[in-house]
Amino acid sequence: MDSERNHRTGESESKTHEEPKSETKKLKNLSEYAQTLQLAWNGLLVLKNSCFPTSMHILEGDLGVINGLLKDHSSGGKLTQLKIAQRLRLDQPKLDEVTRRIKQGSPNGYAVLLATQSAPGSAGTEGSFPVVEPGLQRRLLRNLVSYLKQKQAAGVISLPVGGAKGRDSTGMLYAFPPCEFSQQYLQSALRTLGKLEEEHMVIVIVKDTA
Repeated sequence: MDSERNHRTGESESKTHEEPKSETKKLKNLSEYAQTLQLAWNGLLVLKNSCFPTSMHILEGDLGVINGLLKDHSSGGKLTQLKIAQRLRLDQPKLDEVTRRIKQGSPNGYAVLLATQSAPGSAGTEGSFPVVEPGLQRRLLRNLVSYLKQKQAAGVISLPVGGAKGRDSTGMLYAFPPCEFSQQYLQSALRTLGKLEEEHMVIVIVKDTA
């Protein structure tokens, strides 16, 4: 009993010794920066017949919005797959509309997330990582990012998937490739890293206001 307890305290001590490393701001890339944020969703973004393993970490806003709108009604758990069905052109009036919806939804009707390539073997995702449906090709997130950049558009998903049941709240998810609009949410990442070289997306989820 005692030896076990001692072993435990030893372990926690070694952990606290390691902590300051992350404080030195020696983060090399966006994926490492994302690890310092709270993980909100891990799954597959789907476009046409490709799927992109993606991790989303929360930059600002309310986690409750994510949990509420990304619910899988059949299982009661979180959705593991999000299908991009529409596109939003990245022109100013459209972006102003998104900004307006974010302001309307503040403080707890919206969330902004950083989406990065999901590491296949990262801790905890092995068991829960969604199985790719037959007919879907697994590809890297950067392929989706370059597609959206090329189209100069954000991906759009109506939430909840499969339509609202009863009194569920509804909303929209916008997936922005790197652009002026998305960079405003990555100022602290930019300060920390100096430059954002890695392919990423900024995801905005807004709840419809009644």
